Amino acid sequence: MTRIEQLEHEIQKLNRADLANFRNWFREYDANEWDRQIEEDVQAGKLDNLAKKALAAHKAGNTKKL
Repeated sequence: MTRIEQLEHEIQKLNRADLANFRNWFREYDANEWDRQIEEDVQAGKLDNLAKKALAAHKAGNTKKL
């Protein structure tokens, strides 16, 4: 059994209250991991090309006000 399968099995055994607590914890954990990854990508310059394209599109009038 893989580690993921073990985790799935353990999660399936949680009662409703514990599952809700786990769900809330995981949402926060996942959001923090996403933020960390985005920050790393920004620092590494991985988003620079996308930003340049977006600014060029805006300057060319290819955007609209939200």
